[in-house]
Amino acid sequence: MAIPGASTGSLAGQQRILSFAIKDKAALYAAFMPFVKNGGLFIPTTKRYQLGDEIFLLLQLMEETDRIPVAGKVVWVTPPGAEGSRAIGVGVQFSEQDKGMARRKIEDYLVGALNSDRPTHTM
Repeated sequence: MAIPGASTGSLAGQQRILSFAIKDKAALYAAFMPFVKNGGLFIPTTKRYQLGDEIFLLLQLMEETDRIPVAGKVVWVTPPGAEGSRAIGVGVQFSEQDKGMARRKIEDYLVGALNSDRPTHTM
């Protein structure tokens, strides 16, 4: 739904489409945000987003050919120059619209790795 008089620029709460492919288990582990309600993923990007921006994610996992459509919102921002040389990007919290399908699929790939002490992009 368009807001009359609104520009297509960086409007807080504006929905944007992001395509993201994760090809291996280590990258998926580093990106997954299990501590976020409904789950989420850290997406490395240099595009500017604000907390609360709505995201429509087209997620491709491992060797799957189909992309998983996931609605979400930005709940984490790692800006350029962040402490510890962390990757620049955003954390996207999955909405409840997919009834946990994206989170379950990610957790299935990460069975046995979720309790690891290895660092991730966010923690």
